[in-house]
Amino acid sequence: MDLKSNEPFWLIKNGLIESYPSLKSNEECDVLIIGGGITGSLIAQQMIKDGYKTILIDRREICNGSTSATTSMLQYEIDVPLYELIEKIGEKGAVESYKACSDAIDTLEMLSKLIRSDAGFKRKKSLYFAAKKKDVKWLKEEYKARKKAGFNVKWLEAEQILDQFGFENTHGGILSKQGASIDAFKFAHELFTHNEKKGLKIFDKTEMKKVEYHKGFNLVTVDSGYQIKTKKIIYCIGYESKNLIKEDFVDLKSTFAIVSEIDDDKFKNISSTLVWNTDEPYIYMRTTDDGRLLIGGGDEDFNDAQKRDALLDKKEKEILKNLKKIKPDYQFYTDFVWAGTFGETKDGLPYIGEHKKFKNSYFVLGFGGNGITFSVTGMEMASQFMKNKKHLLSEYFKFGR
Repeated sequence: MDLKSNEPFWLIKNGLIESYPSLKSNEECDVLIIGGGITGSLIAQQMIKDGYKTILIDRREICNGSTSATTSMLQYEIDVPLYELIEKIGEKGAVESYKACSDAIDTLEMLSKLIRSDAGFKRKKSLYFAAKKKDVKWLKEEYKARKKAGFNVKWLEAEQILDQFGFENTHGGILSKQGASIDAFKFAHELFTHNEKKGLKIFDKTEMKKVEYHKGFNLVTVDSGYQIKTKKIIYCIGYESKNLIKEDFVDLKSTFAIVSEIDDDKFKNISSTLVWNTDEPYIYMRTTDDGRLLIGGGDEDFNDAQKRDALLDKKEKEILKNLKKIKPDYQFYTDFVWAGTFGETKDGLPYIGEHKKFKNSYFVLGFGGNGITFSVTGMEMASQFMKNKKHLLSEYFKFGR
């Protein structure tokens, strides 16, 4: 499965940061992490911190899957609005899921400082505006639910949004204080470098082919024929889990993104704000640390990479048309266009935990628009799992829920 297309901005911007060897000998470890993207890098950070002998493998170059195509907007808001999630899973689970994503942003900031990251972590507000007049009613309900849950939010009328951000044709919206952005591709590489120095072994272009389950350990055979004996496997394979788990637990979608040429002055009024709206599919935008505007949207069901890639020109026009609605006089000069694949679950929540068909194993699958923040929550959850402890969110993130 091809998870990105054309020219992902982060991959071009950063180039080949680091290269790792493929597996050329039999190995043994406490934890084998499968998947070398942002999720794998975060779980590796936790496992090394907890003192486990850890190996990570990826069938591609490290970070060259979805991590190179992400827009890296760090939000506590889940794709399913809080008031709606409360109706689906109850107030406790819904509020705690939102709070976990909020806490994850704080954790990412601390991690960035810990490893002296140069990946452009920046605190930002988040503006969620009504694209249509009919959306105002439920968006105000969402505002009340967030306010009640203790989130730092403010309701802005359309005139206030125009004054503060220069966006026309909105119908009011929620301004949240909690949010951030980062270059996830670079940050994941930094985490790998940091933890390799502490004992993490990394092998890219190494694909898992077979797993033999034994009492107290698994034996993993890779494409070169070598084997890794491990007490636990943690799968951080995102959307490719569809190839491994047979039941229908997530729908794959393609999202499209464009990034402008550099123009710091033009984007000053939203340089510290993440922006998204209530449209279906919604559009979302942020600035980059080198002074560009990144806009995404136009989500479609994922069929295959070829059909998705054929839509790039059409989707660029569609995204720019949506931009014109709120910035009629704005001239956007496209520098890069690409597509990425993400998973959409029935409740907007990830799958983190055990699966009955995979012994001595855990999954950390952060789906939806919160893949990165869910993966941070997965760090804490995986740490608890390894100690045979339960986590508050396990019930809400489990398979078969």
